[in-house]
Amino acid sequence: MASSMETSSQSPTPPRPNLAFRRLRGQRSPAEFAAAVRRAAREIGESVSCDARYVGRVEAGEIRCPNYAYERVFLHMFPGRTLSDLGFASRASVRGRRGRPTSETQGTYEPYDTQDTQDPDETYDNYEESDVLRRAFMTGGGATVAAASLGPLGLALDAAAAGRPVRRAGTGEAGALEEAVRRIRLLDDRHGADGLYQRAAAPLRAAYALLDAGATRQTTADRLHAGAGELAISVGWLAHDSGRFDDARSHYAEALATARVTGDEALEAHAFCNTAFLARDAGRPREAVRAAQAAQRVARPLGSARLMSLLALREAGGWAGLADRTGCEQALARAQAYFERGHSDADPEWMSFYGEAELEGLEAQCWSTLGDWRRAARHARRAADLQDPHFTRNIALYTAELADDLARGGHPDEGAAAGLRVLELLGEVQSSRIQTMLAATARVLLPHRRASGVSAFLERHASTPRSA
Repeated sequence: MASSMETSSQSPTPPRPNLAFRRLRGQRSPAEFAAAVRRAAREIGESVSCDARYVGRVEAGEIRCPNYAYERVFLHMFPGRTLSDLGFASRASVRGRRGRPTSETQGTYEPYDTQDTQDPDETYDNYEESDVLRRAFMTGGGATVAAASLGPLGLALDAAAAGRPVRRAGTGEAGALEEAVRRIRLLDDRHGADGLYQRAAAPLRAAYALLDAGATRQTTADRLHAGAGELAISVGWLAHDSGRFDDARSHYAEALATARVTGDEALEAHAFCNTAFLARDAGRPREAVRAAQAAQRVARPLGSARLMSLLALREAGGWAGLADRTGCEQALARAQAYFERGHSDADPEWMSFYGEAELEGLEAQCWSTLGDWRRAARHARRAADLQDPHFTRNIALYTAELADDLARGGHPDEGAAAGLRVLELLGEVQSSRIQTMLAATARVLLPHRRASGVSAFLERHASTPRSA
């Protein structure tokens, strides 16, 4: 059967680069500009999952008109300008566009694209930042993922559950998978893992059902493998942070296998990075060191100094667990040196959480493991002070670390005050890790209940329900 590509009498017009938008980015990297977009969104109460890839697609002209959420954010960032001034086409002209693309890049549809439904070989492609897909993650509360509403992913899951064959995936499914990863990360940043893990497992099953079904193009297959691997890591992290270490280990291993099958070094480095973190938390520090070193070997050719910095911190955490102060200090020095090289376009999208606050927080954990409470408290305090308010979970985490370090370092009143600040955040954050840390701090403070503020913290902590 001849495809519409073969019978088309006219070649589609290639995207025209958006030079106006590129000029507005200025000297900032795509990742830095994406971070500025997310900050601007928070200023006006919007929620967008902007990343370097999205910025690149806008500048390449693949996104001719943003959805309404992005429009509000961009006009907030650049007051006095119109969409036309920003290099975008009018909404009416994009809505009216017809025709099917003939390449992988062109096959990623914009929010108002229409499709030729006459070709039975073509899969459903309705992706870029759809408001319906984007908001489908949020139902009934901040920490609930509506996994069954993930558009093409949900369709794959329903078909697999019913015993029907899952159709071959196209760019729409690949895009929905990538968006699922972004939304899970965003919700975890804000609310913690406990309310997300069980629901996030459904999109992961759907992702691997799509892999089994195959894809319409090799480039789509590559995106599906990378997306499924990243989703496995994200779901593994939700298990990890909620104390389900065996589940987390299984998900990380699945991601590592996916990376090895496809030769995806970036995914392999990410999987090793999280495996090292899990090994440290599970009391296997030597494994943490080995996994972190393996991650560094894989990541070195990728060209991201920030990634190498984080991996050195993972190694430092393992050395601290082995009570090897020299090894820990050497790894911390490497982490700091790499960090000071700054951002680059090679930085992975998933590292949006890694800034100076995370650097300080992970170093605080190393000193805490080594029993240097004064030093640990200093770094934990800096981490909490530096953290972007968007990362509510991390603010709670660093403050919980600070509370424990102060309590163990002979400052029970300050430790209790920090603990009370964490309890205030637990209405927004559900994290077994943080709750476990607070419980340990409460035990340390029990003999000091007569100190200023300690009794109030202990009573408030005792009355706070634990998440299931």
